Amino acid sequence: MAKAVDPGLIEVSGLEGDRVLLGRLSTAERVADILRDRIASGYFPPGVRLSEESICGALSVSRNTLREAFRLLTHERLLVHELNRGVFVRVVTVEDLADIYRVREIVECAAVRGLGEPPYRLAPVMAAVAAGERAAQDRAWRDLSTANIRFHQALVGLAGSPRTDELMRGVLAELRLVFHVMDDPRRFHEPYLSRNRHILEALQAGAVAEAERLLTGYLEDSLRQLSGAYAAKVPAGG
Repeated sequence: MAKAVDPGLIEVSGLEGDRVLLGRLSTAERVADILRDRIASGYFPPGVRLSEESICGALSVSRNTLREAFRLLTHERLLVHELNRGVFVRVVTVEDLADIYRVREIVECAAVRGLGEPPYRLAPVMAAVAAGERAAQDRAWRDLSTANIRFHQALVGLAGSPRTDELMRGVLAELRLVFHVMDDPRRFHEPYLSRNRHILEALQAGAVAEAERLLTGYLEDSLRQLSGAYAAKVPAGG
């Protein structure tokens, strides 16, 4: 069962700034996009109850629109509905974590392996690496976690596939729920900064096979490190 958190503690004030993203049509898909990004950015932690009233007010959308967005995100395994209690950000299980990394290795490595001849459009990858290094320098650990997520999203983006991009947005948002449970994000994320840069440098040199080798080892080490720490926090099965 998800741990209840006082909805008054949820940071919804920043959502007003996202209202412009809704455009003329306040569709459930666009609301889901905003909430998914908020989850991926760390604003809604695992176990927190999402207040319909607060979010509807912040985004100026109807309850029906919000409930449809909740349904979409529940299907993506980011939210869970508990009867007579409300909608909660999901707490990922240990088994889920292994499956998330299985998907990551399949998709991320295939995206790199399938690159044609250089040069590649590496600007988003470069930006994510630079953002991570700045965050570490500023000791902004949540920003560091976000930059790392953006780095992997950018790698998948090299494939130029909107469907793969959409898949990875959900997978990486779900992974962010795991990061929330960790006590020391610096200890987990900071050592991977240099590895991000090494992958970028391999891509800049057109060394796709080397970039894939580095990425495979990166994901294996990340899963091994995260699994041990996460298992101590969240028992198997939830």
